[in-house]
Amino acid sequence: MAIKSTIFKASVAIADIDNAYYADHNLTLARHPSETDERMMVRLAALAFNAHRMQTDCGGDATLGFGAGLSNPDDPDVYLRDFTGRTRVWIEVGQPEEKPISKACSQADNVLVYCFHHAAEVWWRGIENKVSRLSNLQVWRIPTVPSQALAALAERSMQLQATLQEGMLTLSSTAGSIEFEPLRWK
Repeated sequence: MAIKSTIFKASVAIADIDNAYYADHNLTLARHPSETDERMMVRLAALAFNAHRMQTDCGGDATLGFGAGLSNPDDPDVYLRDFTGRTRVWIEVGQPEEKPISKACSQADNVLVYCFHHAAEVWWRGIENKVSRLSNLQVWRIPTVPSQALAALAERSMQLQATLQEGMLTLSSTAGSIEFEPLRWK
């Protein structure tokens, strides 16, 4: 019998000062049995970094949410879809292979990869030349220490504040606060 996903609920108050976006998001995250708290929280941070796109890219008429992720490799970890169903933003977390990245780039207006593992530099050196031609791809590196610290904020029911200013994300709850700035590789 397969182990089921663990459900997490997150209420996230996003204050994106850089993009003048202020909104509360009530989210449900299904953590796959093989997914770590660190990866799940990086998915949540990636959503916070891109929530403003609901307004800037879609004029507020869009759906921002979590895809099936590890349960379905053909589904994004985080997505933004406009009212027509078109995928405006496709976000992958981790170190995906070149083929899934290329496929995502053909299915979405923008594809963002947020890598975070301590071996991310090795992954990037191996894939950089293969994805350099993909004009709608961005690759971001979340530093290892803050990404590992994000796991400490994971709770089955979370009340989080996400503040973005000058490219820096501060994610805080009663369990603590983490501040970091991702590095853009592409």
